Amino acid sequence: MFRKLFILAVFLMVSASSGLAQAARDYISIVGSSTVYPFATVVAETFGKTTGFKTPKIESTGTGGGFKLFCGGIGVAHPDITNASRAIKKSEIDLCGANGVTEVIEVKIGYDGIAIANSKKTAALQLSRKDLFLALAKNVPDPKGGEKLVSNPYKTWKQVNSKLPNVAIEVLGPPPTSGTRDAFVELAMEGGCKKFDWIAAIEKKDEKQYKAICQTIREDGAYVDAGENDNLILQKLQANPKALGIFGFNFLDQNIDKVQGSTVDGITPTFDTIADHSYPVARPLFFYVKKAHVGMIPGIKEYLHEFTSEKAWGDNGYLSDRGLVPLSTAERAEVVQTVKQLRVNIICN
Repeated sequence: MFRKLFILAVFLMVSASSGLAQAARDYISIVGSSTVYPFATVVAETFGKTTGFKTPKIESTGTGGGFKLFCGGIGVAHPDITNASRAIKKSEIDLCGANGVTEVIEVKIGYDGIAIANSKKTAALQLSRKDLFLALAKNVPDPKGGEKLVSNPYKTWKQVNSKLPNVAIEVLGPPPTSGTRDAFVELAMEGGCKKFDWIAAIEKKDEKQYKAICQTIREDGAYVDAGENDNLILQKLQANPKALGIFGFNFLDQNIDKVQGSTVDGITPTFDTIADHSYPVARPLFFYVKKAHVGMIPGIKEYLHEFTSEKAWGDNGYLSDRGLVPLSTAERAEVVQTVKQLRVNIICN
């Protein structure tokens, strides 16, 4: 009887060891932003070709979806890195901490502009952030005057601004889980919302109410949630030249033969206007690394080195050819030190 129990115990131990071996991952798992996805993909492919490590597997889940997966826990069942087109939120830091992801390395990789684009079959629009707020906010200042809000009554761009064309407002954009959408409502819509002094004054009294006014998008069909697929937006813009689409400058740059960026407050989205911060709807891009997975999953340190090498993210690196606007030389030097030292700069409690 004892011998049978011993053999059974050995069998279970061997089976458990075999299961762990099968569960171990020999490649880097990356999730997150659809905007950062093409940059990360190029780095991953280069990394796979030039090192002895396997090419990382990357999923385009959107920034919010990426953080949800990334913060799900420690271990091979969870991603090692998440790409993000905005900085991590406090709620996401709290989620990480609740699931044991306590040490995170934030890596700022460059800048990107958010384009408000349309088909080249029609004229480019000259918009302001105020126009974008009035066109897309759920509630707007009463057109009749006074310091009160009404449900958005605007149906055409001409109603928003007499200098704009008399066509229906139809804007195809990313979903609530997207970092691009987060950045758009903060930089473009809130930027226009602040033009109303009485609304701007609310921020000091009630920040929650202020953000609700400035960042809530209308839900009556003028804004169309097109998911995380920029190619789908491109197809719809070609089918309907009167519509506008929201996506990152990189995607605009890669499809400049089909679409064009609207000017915003008189500035056109270009590599140079994003680099010099004159384009008002631009934001930094990031990825986040789980410190506990460094050493657990092979190649993470080496992948970070490839991404932050001058040949990749430098002024003349292969990522700038893909539309990534580089950090300044000083910013890059600082991030390189963070990466070399694997310096934890996000503590999740």
